[in-house]
Amino acid sequence: MVSVCIATYNGVPYLKEQISSILPQLSSNDEIIVSDDNSSDDTLLILESFNDPRIKVFKNLRHGVIWNFENALSHASGDYIFLSDQDDLWMPDKVKVCMDYLCKYDCVISDCYICDGDGIIIADSFFRLNHTQTGKWYNLFVKSGYIGCCMAFKRDVLIKTLPFPQDIPLHDMWIGNISAFKYNVGWIPEKLIKYRRHGKNASSAAEKSRSSLSQKLGYRWHIIKHLFF
Repeated sequence: MVSVCIATYNGVPYLKEQISSILPQLSSNDEIIVSDDNSSDDTLLILESFNDPRIKVFKNLRHGVIWNFENALSHASGDYIFLSDQDDLWMPDKVKVCMDYLCKYDCVISDCYICDGDGIIIADSFFRLNHTQTGKWYNLFVKSGYIGCCMAFKRDVLIKTLPFPQDIPLHDMWIGNISAFKYNVGWIPEKLIKYRRHGKNASSAAEKSRSSLSQKLGYRWHIIKHLFF
């Protein structure tokens, strides 16, 4: 069983297109778990309009993207967990390709196209733009390539990552490092989503980091502290 976990907040502009790209790839026994962070637009109406029992919506009780994803993950029932942003677009073979890799790995991260708000591709490889490398020490200390919207993992990983520590910098960095140091990670060269950058994203991935050196060191210390101590 596959659980696709989505954190929503005022997702009207792109959510319908994203859900429409996911549902055809799921079986009747799979599910989309949506945690909504008190949207003030018609996000919930869009979800209801699909009239699909596989879409299950839960209210987030702690404001913020990290806790919104934690809430979604805590309600997931699947053996395989896919993370999804509300504003991207999945390629038609995303689930199949990831499931093939999950036969060998506990967690997988795929490459992706980067597109603008209109869905026009502006960069043909996140891995290349981000200078992504596969080593766990590189991803911990130098530059993280653990991009949540391109991530899928087994339930064992999910159990190990929950509940999220209070001071982690990002949910996907936490899941990626748990997977790398406690399990095994596979990197998928195929581009399996269009990763949309439209100026109002909750994540700054694919953009130049605005964090200071001291902030970056602090982020890594929090990850290391919970990983090893």
